[in-house]
Amino acid sequence: MAQRNHLQWLPDEILLHIIHFLTVQDVVQLQLVSKQLLRICRDNPHWRARCLDSSALLERISLFRRGSDWIDEEGIPLSRAAPINEHPLQHHSVIETIGMLATRKRKREYSRITANWDPTFPGEKANWYHEYIQRNGPVVTNWFERPQTPKGSTADAIDVRGVSLYKPSEVGNQLFAVSPLDDGSICIWDVKGSRAKRGSILSKSKPGLLWHAHEMSSVDTSNQSIDRGIIECVSVDNKRHAAFFALGHNLVEVDLQSLAVVTTIPFERVIMTMSTANPTVPLTVGTFNGLFLHDYRVGRAPREQQREVVEPVSPAKRGFLRVLDDWRPLPPYAPLAQPGPQCIHHMDRPGHHDQLSDDIFVAGRFTSVLHYDRRMFPAIKGSLHSGGRLCSLTSLPYPFSSIDSDLRRRLELTEEQVTKSKNTAGGRTLIACGEYNTKGSLEIYGLSSRPGDGDSTYVSYDSTTKNRQTASSSKLLSVINHGNRIVFSDGQGYLKWMERDGFTEVRRHKIGKVEKVTHRSLFAAMPGSDDIARKLLSTRTEAGNNIPNDDDILFWTGETLGLVSFSSKAGFSPEDFVENTKTPEEVAAEEEEQFYSERMRLALERQADEVRFVQNLGRPRS
Repeated sequence: MAQRNHLQWLPDEILLHIIHFLTVQDVVQLQLVSKQLLRICRDNPHWRARCLDSSALLERISLFRRGSDWIDEEGIPLSRAAPINEHPLQHHSVIETIGMLATRKRKREYSRITANWDPTFPGEKANWYHEYIQRNGPVVTNWFERPQTPKGSTADAIDVRGVSLYKPSEVGNQLFAVSPLDDGSICIWDVKGSRAKRGSILSKSKPGLLWHAHEMSSVDTSNQSIDRGIIECVSVDNKRHAAFFALGHNLVEVDLQSLAVVTTIPFERVIMTMSTANPTVPLTVGTFNGLFLHDYRVGRAPREQQREVVEPVSPAKRGFLRVLDDWRPLPPYAPLAQPGPQCIHHMDRPGHHDQLSDDIFVAGRFTSVLHYDRRMFPAIKGSLHSGGRLCSLTSLPYPFSSIDSDLRRRLELTEEQVTKSKNTAGGRTLIACGEYNTKGSLEIYGLSSRPGDGDSTYVSYDSTTKNRQTASSSKLLSVINHGNRIVFSDGQGYLKWMERDGFTEVRRHKIGKVEKVTHRSLFAAMPGSDDIARKLLSTRTEAGNNIPNDDDILFWTGETLGLVSFSSKAGFSPEDFVENTKTPEEVAAEEEEQFYSERMRLALERQADEVRFVQNLGRPRS
């Protein structure tokens, strides 16, 4: 008879209580024992409590973890309360009552602190096991394969000029990165590793594909660049398998399944930015001094289907009718009082992800965030004064109040007040980043719906938070939502994760350099020696929500692509994608040479230190 496993007969509550006393490493190993323990070890409230214990609030809540003693409102420990009489039995009874009261108070207070800290909203799905990994797990930087010239060496890499994510199918966890290259071609990488090696190139078009789309000669390629300092020059529609590239004053649409140009739409001015393509709304294109609504979903019917000729037309009128056939109405246009839009954002509906509203927000080299309503375009609906120069926008379909956020950060709200604050109907949050007086600026705006006006929104000025002190000492370049946190990149090469209050830092990571450093340098630690992430994208997919630790961050440095993941494994680099043709003897000789060079470098450094020490001997003290 098989030996009976006593653990499987214990209630889940008892097992979960035992798991609370284990370390994180032990809990991870315990998940491998059985499906029952896997389910219990992934308990969402358990990992939420561990996230709270490892957060910056740990020092504030340490009081409630020090045993059964409790300090009341007057600062007097309850265990020191003197009994009325000196009878030992009565004294013991009072001590028992105080201990029980202290335990209940401690639990209520811990529950209130958890409610103040919890960044999630009602109805929002959160996997706290994934959240704990991304908050506390090791961070590693991976670098994608670099495209090469057809007849060049491995050192002749082609620069990447923008990036957008492409999900070809709603079924399966497939995700690709689409980018235009410096030679006018289009390149596609595998982000998840579903079809090839993770980070490898899946396909690449012929050079000059985007240039020939609008009959640009190769002589003019040096004067026309895909990248003009703007990071929003690529947009992808997943359902239509179409990508849009801003090339000068032309908007080029490319079919991603065949890598062929579909249409080329010229604009009067240089295209600076565009919104994310979505099949439910037109594409918003921002030129140097204006905005356009480009409805790429409306295809042009064949000429024989456009009108029926009933009567014969005289030859004199045929030229005029040919002009009418070729005529197209201009797209809706909104002029900008100040030039230089850098980011266009379509906001979601309140409480719903992936359901776009009619609100369009534009930020750039002007001091305000412009608000448009698609139904009333091109009339401007309102503006949010920033005072800074913003370059990236994102949003949350949940409410935000600067007063409540500040009180929650100080742990001063009750559970009822927190619940009321999070259940504000029609509330949404706009998050922006940029520069203010040479420092980074992280700004959060609360939007709410006006009663009786449907989806129209107005700005509540008491719901504005601007972190210009602790965000960064350099300009912020890009901001996105990552799990239950906000992550942004700055000009020093850091990625910083913040709580949704915009002030509490969770962690930070420096992406480093794409080139491998074989020898240490005196200039390696100097500012500006590392790459910077100019654009961030979350790799989360609906199919990957149930996969542990599947939400990485794709970034673009202006020249290449990288991926920040949360793993203890070593990251991959461009050299890992190069086929190694060296023999084992050559590899061993190369490793021996590197070892000898490192030893000689250390010996010379030690000798230089000794020489400097001897030179200073005998000198008078200053």
